[in-house]
Amino acid sequence: MTQKSSTRKRKAPKQSKRGKRLVIVESPAKARTLAGILGPEYDIRASVGHVRDLPKSGLGVDTDHDFAPHYEVPEEKRAVVEEIRKAASRATEIYLATDPDREGEAISWHLVEAAGLQDRPHQRVVFHEITPEAVREAFQHPRPIDHRLVDAQQARRVLDRLVGYQISPILWQKIRRGLSAGRVQSVALRMIVEREREIKAFEPKEYWTIDVDLTTEQTGAGAFTAQLVGPIGKKRKTEIPDQADADRLTALLRSASYRISDITKKPQSRRPAPPFTTSTLQQEALRRFGFSAKRIMAIAQQLYEGMELPGEGQAGLITYMRTDSTNIAESAKLVARAYIIQRFGADFVPSSARSYRTKAKRAQEAHEAIRPTSALREPGSLQSILNRDQFRLYTLIWQRFVACQMADAVIDQTRVEVEALQADDADGLLLRATESVLRFPGYRQLYEEMRDETDDEEAAKRGLPPLDSGNALRLTEAEPPAPAAIRPDQHFTEPPPRYTEATLVKALEENGIGRPSTYAPTLSTIQDRGYVRKEGRALSPEELGFTVNDLLVEHFPDIFDVGFTAVMEEELDEIARGERPWVPVVQQFYDPLQEKLKLAAKAPRVEEETDETCEKCGSGMIARWGRFGRFLACKGYPECKSTRPLDGDESAPQKTDEKCELCGADMMLKTGRYGQFIACTRYPECKGTKQVLKKVGVACPDCGGDLVERTTKRRRVFYGCAKYPECEFTSWSRPLAQPCPKCSGLIVAGGKARKDGSTPARCTKCDWSGPIGEQELAEATA
Repeated sequence: MTQKSSTRKRKAPKQSKRGKRLVIVESPAKARTLAGILGPEYDIRASVGHVRDLPKSGLGVDTDHDFAPHYEVPEEKRAVVEEIRKAASRATEIYLATDPDREGEAISWHLVEAAGLQDRPHQRVVFHEITPEAVREAFQHPRPIDHRLVDAQQARRVLDRLVGYQISPILWQKIRRGLSAGRVQSVALRMIVEREREIKAFEPKEYWTIDVDLTTEQTGAGAFTAQLVGPIGKKRKTEIPDQADADRLTALLRSASYRISDITKKPQSRRPAPPFTTSTLQQEALRRFGFSAKRIMAIAQQLYEGMELPGEGQAGLITYMRTDSTNIAESAKLVARAYIIQRFGADFVPSSARSYRTKAKRAQEAHEAIRPTSALREPGSLQSILNRDQFRLYTLIWQRFVACQMADAVIDQTRVEVEALQADDADGLLLRATESVLRFPGYRQLYEEMRDETDDEEAAKRGLPPLDSGNALRLTEAEPPAPAAIRPDQHFTEPPPRYTEATLVKALEENGIGRPSTYAPTLSTIQDRGYVRKEGRALSPEELGFTVNDLLVEHFPDIFDVGFTAVMEEELDEIARGERPWVPVVQQFYDPLQEKLKLAAKAPRVEEETDETCEKCGSGMIARWGRFGRFLACKGYPECKSTRPLDGDESAPQKTDEKCELCGADMMLKTGRYGQFIACTRYPECKGTKQVLKKVGVACPDCGGDLVERTTKRRRVFYGCAKYPECEFTSWSRPLAQPCPKCSGLIVAGGKARKDGSTPARCTKCDWSGPIGEQELAEATA
């Protein structure tokens, strides 16, 4: 009897393990957070992303049989799938808790198929925030996998594969190998290239403005500035096209008498911005912090998946970050309103909770905006837990959400109209001055969206003295070098600005191109392929980008058209809603594509005739594209394989004074796929190389060595110590020679230059931050 009892005791743990419920998620971090919420009764496994996909080599789509995709489990995921299959065999229940969008739905379906769970009871649970309340609510209301969403995601994947695997080889044949086309990425490239051409074709147009400094005639106190609008009676501002017209008007103003004809005062309410969507979060974080879209989404993913909080356990800090919806849960609104009343007072909440209408053309990716999981969780309480980037992004999301439920800001707007009259009763001129005074801060007490002010908004902040309608005025004359009372200023119209990552994401969203989950990968791809480079924050097309775009637009104008791509997104939405099957949508795309591919295959290679002559056979030479840029190739190829660098091409090898450390031979400056480097002239016999390090004239704060400019494999510039690997100091922001005024530590520049010419800067050692002037910046980076 004792033996039997002992045997039962040994088996007890095994029986307990068999009774667990299996939950499958994508990431280990998400798994840890859910484990802290659900407890030991649940066995939580992470798939670590996708477990099945189309094969890396080959089309993987059967175009003759309803575009049936041939999925396979990659070698590196087979062990993961096997572990999930074994865990499922022991589980009493199986829950698929992947992300709440189409891609997450498709991952759940792939998990079932790959692990062979079709005949096992399994259910889908969806939550938009990883909090105890949201997770428990989701597990109380599981549902089957939504195959409409799976079909929509599958259609997107097949369409993208058809474009990538059938059009990219055209680029290899006509330009060079290694290039790629994409259904969304190539449209984004087209937008950047067309904007660049629009900028180059732009012809500036001259115009003038005239400011007049005035004061009351009686006291001479209380000067203010008004701007010329035009003849009295004209509603629109008159255009001043050239200096002759400006001089004529200046003369009239010089001889005029002035009086106030009208003063209008009225309050204006300003509503807070809606809570963040994926697009608006990327735009605002880039403007404020200079983060790339990819970096923003990586940090947001960390905040969503959660971390250990003192006294709370594991919890997610924000809701799901891939969304184009501005909806807010009613419970979240109530918590935010209670917090606002407690912190700011009852005057700072509107009479009812705010709701926002989504502006995106087709907002369906998720049910809620990006917001903190609790408005009560102030950023300051998390500063010791989060790293610097996590803290800044969480603070931004928290402030934006709480502010969106606060009262309007109220601004008193004053408009003063001044008549400039001539003694001979000739038609007078109208001038105008404005003032904006914040009466009630409302949501601005906590948050204000970052944007560039217009000239009129800047002028309105200057303020007005006490004035009355009918007051006589006179010019405020001052002794030189003070500005004259009448100031005509010449201006020129400016071309549209280059896209930044933020403005390109905004344009993609406004045109209905792509989805929240595709913005960051699209931006990364066009830069990684060498089609586009960053100049500061602006996206500038490379010569290769122009070439690729022009070939695609010439042969596939409809496929890479903004309107066509937007219509395709709408059709994918219809599939997701169950309004149409996915195969006909792909078929109507595929048939015209095949005709265009046949015509494109017959097109000549992208080459350019030159006046150069081959040194080996005397034939002419043509400019072609190679791995590292353009080069000259003999027309007699393949009989003559002579090539040489294109004159003026940055990639052409250049002589240096360096000697090879391995063999003592001369070294040449060359350009490879990751930028410039110095190589031995005896290559391939000698493979000696050196890095090209550009000193920035600032000492390393850790070891005192020189800081140098480096580039990552993806061409992103960063700054590091020249003594690496002995010293591992690095910075993404540009180091400045000027020391911190607070602690004398290293300060770095970051962010967009302001209108006054200053640039934001911060210390890497203490909490100092502030502007650095244009002259100081020039000296600090000299």
